[in-house]
Amino acid sequence: MTMPSSIPAAPRTARRPSPPGPRGVRRQGGAVLAVPALVWYAVFMLGPMAAMFVIAALRWPGMLQPVSFAGLSNVRTVLGDPVFWDAARNTAVQLAVALPVMIVCAYMLGYYVVQRPPGHRILRYLLFIPGLISTSAKAMVFYAVLSPDGLLNGALGAAGLGSLEDAWLASPSTALACVILLDVWSGIGFTAVLFAARLGSVPGEIGEAAQLDGAGHWRTMWRVHFPVIRDYVGVVTMLQFLWTLFDSAQNVLLLTQGGPGSSSTTLSFLVYQKAFIAADLGYSQTVGVVLFLVGLAGLLTIRRAFRPAH
Repeated sequence: MTMPSSIPAAPRTARRPSPPGPRGVRRQGGAVLAVPALVWYAVFMLGPMAAMFVIAALRWPGMLQPVSFAGLSNVRTVLGDPVFWDAARNTAVQLAVALPVMIVCAYMLGYYVVQRPPGHRILRYLLFIPGLISTSAKAMVFYAVLSPDGLLNGALGAAGLGSLEDAWLASPSTALACVILLDVWSGIGFTAVLFAARLGSVPGEIGEAAQLDGAGHWRTMWRVHFPVIRDYVGVVTMLQFLWTLFDSAQNVLLLTQGGPGSSSTTLSFLVYQKAFIAADLGYSQTVGVVLFLVGLAGLLTIRRAFRPAH
């Protein structure tokens, strides 16, 4: 009995395409729900951004004053102003000092909280205290400490170190440092809580395995946990970079008002000063464009620096 050389394969049943009804309806419904958020973003985010570039090309000496086209005149005025270059230098120093100190110290503090030391739950709430105090109240506290007859000079005098007393907020050599100190104190606790929340989600077996291999807390913190949350560190760094670059003008206004001279003037404070005090909106928004470009370049640099290595 001869067997057939090949057995024909059973015919495949063609799959019927699934009806597009319910899934298509859900997608359209999701798009409709996103319309209010997109409209809000376009009006209150893209609108002011476009207005900033437009005003930077105008000669506008006050809100109710006549407006004329200035072209690149505002750019030449800004670049030729020594105060702008002082503000740019102060902003660079502020970012170069405040950002690394804040991120490194907050990460180490967050790691310490995750180790569950005695009172770690209370410590989590204490770290939030600077974020619960209004900016004006924090500035008042720092003024009470750093004023000529404040607590710091009083402590130095009581300790027999009267020669070290100084008008900390009115001295060109220390005014910017006082502003940076307030920036760091305001942000380090909240940032530490963010790091603690992310480090708490890292599996405990990773740290235990490293310690069994002989790694101490220092090496475990930087060689094991840090690479795991590297992308999250980048996100937090970008947030603190933006806060320091754009929002620290309020600390300058309340503590030093940019003085003495321009020794503590930053770019963000210069935008406020030219817009609301000098009533030069074109100059102000030209500096705003510079701030926008610096912020964009900084975000791209931080994102590239903290991108995963694998």
